[in-house]
Amino acid sequence: MKFGPVPLAQTEGAILAHSLQGASRKVAKGTLLRAADLAELSAAGHDTLTVARLDADDLHEDAAAEALARALVPEPEAQGIRVSGAGTGRVNLYAAHAGLVRLDRARLQAFNAVDAMLTIATVPDYHRADAGGMIATIKVISYAVAEALVRQACAGVAGALRVLPPVIASATLIETRVSADIPPDKGRAAMAGRLDRMGVALLDRVVVPHREADLAAAIAEAPGELLLVLTGSATSDAMDVAPQALRRAGGSVTRFGMPVDPGNLLFLGQYQGRPVIGLPGCARSPALNGADWVLERVLCGVEVSSDDIAAMGIGGLLKEIPTRPMPRREATG
Repeated sequence: MKFGPVPLAQTEGAILAHSLQGASRKVAKGTLLRAADLAELSAAGHDTLTVARLDADDLHEDAAAEALARALVPEPEAQGIRVSGAGTGRVNLYAAHAGLVRLDRARLQAFNAVDAMLTIATVPDYHRADAGGMIATIKVISYAVAEALVRQACAGVAGALRVLPPVIASATLIETRVSADIPPDKGRAAMAGRLDRMGVALLDRVVVPHREADLAAAIAEAPGELLLVLTGSATSDAMDVAPQALRRAGGSVTRFGMPVDPGNLLFLGQYQGRPVIGLPGCARSPALNGADWVLERVLCGVEVSSDDIAAMGIGGLLKEIPTRPMPRREATG
């Protein structure tokens, strides 16, 4: 592509680089100049225009963006992605349904390394997407780019971005109480909201005394494909009431504690093939916390290991929750 100032009389068929005011109307940047446009601009006193002129082996920005999108998303339905039309060298990618975004970082970095004019910007890996939410944008920066570069960027990028749908349809939240009073429904409401945005039903409320035997019985009797435990007293050790109740019921604990704050006091396990998440107290707030990261992966069928949770510490210092009982404080002394 050739770019720069050219005498107006020689610019028909070129792309106008900057919007200009004509004698009776504005001629927008990106316009493929025709005789009527040139007459309009000439009448306004313009004699030189800054334009882009395509070479024989160039692709227009829109054609290039569409080709890149097709290469990245060859199976929109299977990948859970809706692809927009092209305009000004841009194609946007949207989640076709709620779910979890997974991306191949190495292949997308290779895509962006081909040429500075060919770009894709994405949300982070494991980003929770709502149906219709934008998850990536492909932008061809220049008005045209060599077709060979587009082919190079397209190579090997198929399927490097997808949205995993939830695979769990229902969940039971077991709450424990430390007195005769039923816990406020704040925690249940927060968890219902988290599940609802992923299309997962929260089953009937279960509240039991904060005792190992009672909680173990509730776990053994609970319906639902996912079991959530929210205790009236915080779980402070791997041998505390809630993890021990899971073991007593015949389940197992994969990990207690996570390097995400808020969210440190989470535990993860399983009971008869169903995942069990012991929620930290911060899950009573709808604000983002470590439990969200584990919950979203579990709902979308992503196996979560102890090592996976350990890796969440990088980037795991989240925004403080104002209602937190023990907020972070600056160390003194």
